[in-house]
Amino acid sequence: MIVIDASALAKFVLREEGWEELVEFLRRGTISVDHIAKEVANAVWKRGVREGLRVEDVQRMFQALREILNKNVVIEDELKYLDEALAIALKYKITVYDGLYISQAKKLGLKLLTTDF
Repeated sequence: MIVIDASALAKFVLREEGWEELVEFLRRGTISVDHIAKEVANAVWKRGVREGLRVEDVQRMFQALREILNKNVVIEDELKYLDEALAIALKYKITVYDGLYISQAKKLGLKLLTTDF
């Protein structure tokens, strides 16, 4: 089990360069905070708007996201990590969003799968 963040899941759903490297992690099982659904759904929407995709194509990507979240990602409530996420964000000058995934990985003693560099 590994904590997956929105950057990694979005890369997979949007089939961005290197997405194939994430398949095995998803097969083995991942865990994340519920915020991941909103972040990746927004990335799907943004791709559709920027590239002028047909509504059907955006809906297909969104459906793929829903299926992955249901089958391959254990979802936890972000509120249990929010206090520490804010502390991490302030200390390291990163977003609270990113702090959520770091806090979850830290508290669960798991590695974090991210493509944010």
